[in-house]
Amino acid sequence: MKILHIANTDRFSGAENVICQIISMFRDDEGIEMAYVSKDGQIREALEERNIRFIPVESVSVKELKRVIREEHPDVIHAHDMKASLIAALACRKTRLVCHLHNNDYANRKLSAKSIAFLLPCIKASHIFFVSDSSYEGYIFHNWFKKNSSVLFNIIDINALNDKASQDEQTYDYDVVYVGRLTYPKNPQRLLAVVKKVTDRLPDIKVAIVGTGEMDDEIATLRTKLGLEQNVDILGFKSNPTKIMKEAKVMMMTSRWEGTPMCALESFALGTPIVSTPTDGLMELIRNGETGFLSDDDNELADRIVQIMSDDELRTRMSMNCIEDARKRNDINEYKNELKKAYNG
Repeated sequence: MKILHIANTDRFSGAENVICQIISMFRDDEGIEMAYVSKDGQIREALEERNIRFIPVESVSVKELKRVIREEHPDVIHAHDMKASLIAALACRKTRLVCHLHNNDYANRKLSAKSIAFLLPCIKASHIFFVSDSSYEGYIFHNWFKKNSSVLFNIIDINALNDKASQDEQTYDYDVVYVGRLTYPKNPQRLLAVVKKVTDRLPDIKVAIVGTGEMDDEIATLRTKLGLEQNVDILGFKSNPTKIMKEAKVMMMTSRWEGTPMCALESFALGTPIVSTPTDGLMELIRNGETGFLSDDDNELADRIVQIMSDDELRTRMSMNCIEDARKRNDINEYKNELKKAYNG
């Protein structure tokens, strides 16, 4: 069986990480061949590092995808997120389509061009995966597709993750880490606003921002405006930020919406508690006061970071709880079985 995974971006972030993990977990399964299809770009480095076959296209378009289907003769198209799903639905004809929605975009929750456009792939798809209860319930038309939809929580390979951390020979001294795209849904401006409040009490705090996006220049300018050049390092894209996350005391997230973020799952597996806005899959993941803190108030977010930073006993307890929750959550065999059912129709 040949399965092509279609991604709409040329970068490596949460959804792209999920695709890579799916391909990697099926690598040794006899009779299953997978490849990654997207525009060429930053993603190439991540795919080469993971030894994943890459089929680059000039654009993620109906024309280009039809060409790839003619050349590759896949049995299944696994399209990730809404635009890729729409293009795949228009291109794949008789090829089985599996859609995978990775977030809970505001536009999905109401009548909008985006939510209406997603109806076509939902009708065409043999199965639709949502990565959290909130992303499923948040899609305004989800009740129409109960029979061919399910929630498939993201998972990670904990052993592989720790192996990646051990491959990094550098040492890091960051107290707080942010890993993710610098884009509107992630709200990195709020991240810096909270960090500014933290520096009023912990003036020497060190923060790493790992990621890139269309807000790169805006975030760099805001860092200077807030006087945070000595506190915040903007590291850009890192194909392996695992050790930075593992050595940090806290991961911080200020997203407007999410699915089930891979970086949050990785943070837990590495024993790093999370302070976050109460958003979608993070509300399902974080046990408030046990594995991190949830708040929609900037002052409280800052207070919680200071609390974890200042209380070694609390931080150790939270770290152990994170690791234990990660062990319970990540069942690779069950995850693979759900995918196999969808691929076999």
